[in-house]
Amino acid sequence: MTELEAGRAQTLVPQRGGAALQRYRDVLIALIAFAVLASLPLFTGSKALLDFVIRCSAYGLFATSLNLLVGYTGLTSFGHGMFFGLGAYSFGLIMQKLGVPIPIAFVATLAITAIVAAIIGAICVRLKEIYFAFVTLAFQMLIHSTILSWASFTGGDQGLRGGIPRPAFLGINLANHVHLYIASCALLILGLLAMRQIAQSPFGYTLRMIRDNAARASFLGIDVWRAKLTVFVLAALFAAMGGMVMALFVSGAYPEFAYWTISGEAIFINMLGGVSTFLGPMVGTVLLLLLNDTVTRFTEYHGIVLGVVILFFALGLRKGLLDFVAEWYAHRRETGEGR
Repeated sequence: MTELEAGRAQTLVPQRGGAALQRYRDVLIALIAFAVLASLPLFTGSKALLDFVIRCSAYGLFATSLNLLVGYTGLTSFGHGMFFGLGAYSFGLIMQKLGVPIPIAFVATLAITAIVAAIIGAICVRLKEIYFAFVTLAFQMLIHSTILSWASFTGGDQGLRGGIPRPAFLGINLANHVHLYIASCALLILGLLAMRQIAQSPFGYTLRMIRDNAARASFLGIDVWRAKLTVFVLAALFAAMGGMVMALFVSGAYPEFAYWTISGEAIFINMLGGVSTFLGPMVGTVLLLLLNDTVTRFTEYHGIVLGVVILFFALGLRKGLLDFVAEWYAHRRETGEGR
């Protein structure tokens, strides 16, 4: 072994140890977060609060999956909501038409989403910047139009009527509101943990390299197209998970789940929370839902209020809330060490 190889081997050991320690810490934080959320029904009988957490689970998975594209890969998708809608409709139709157990419907929905995402992604990821954004939007509008026009199968503009069957499995009854709440929290934590591991893996750092300089990444031997397609499919799967949570929550699926505005909400959520920190989209989700729920109680012009909030973050902070806090904390820490 040469001296260079020996030095490289020595530096890799602590890096690998540090990565393993980081994974254990992430798992521990995830377990604590799930324990806190799961114990919430023991301390409050507020159905509204539990409903709020379920909605946060659905939109949090959706928005964080978009950040895999926007924040880590530099791919701004205007049509990411198509996978949220696809997950909701696929899951609802499988349960209504086939009546299979919920875990089988869940896996089948992910398989359908992966196939559709692979086909759409193979076309879109070859494009750059604005072209990628608008072609994804075009595909979303195509899926939305299909939902509206195929009324005999999808219910058209009325959505899936008759509710979604929720047969019990493994002692879990999702017709029970508390069981649904805990299952939604479990999917949220598992989804966030999986996306965190993706972001912190060598593949995640490859995505950052592609985001910063795709030409240099290609020169170094990275298959940029394959990496982009892989993260596109992965992001679609997590968005579909959010769609399934929402379908279970409302016991149906509606065309609005696949409309372009749902993608706009996800982009807005990322703007609110920030794209440079992993939990930024979750913070943005909580902020947006709180704003919607609060503002609509006092005025019907909630769109104006949300517009003012967007201007504040875009022109005032010029970054998401969690990004701002992280940057402020890092600056304060550097200042303290300098003293």
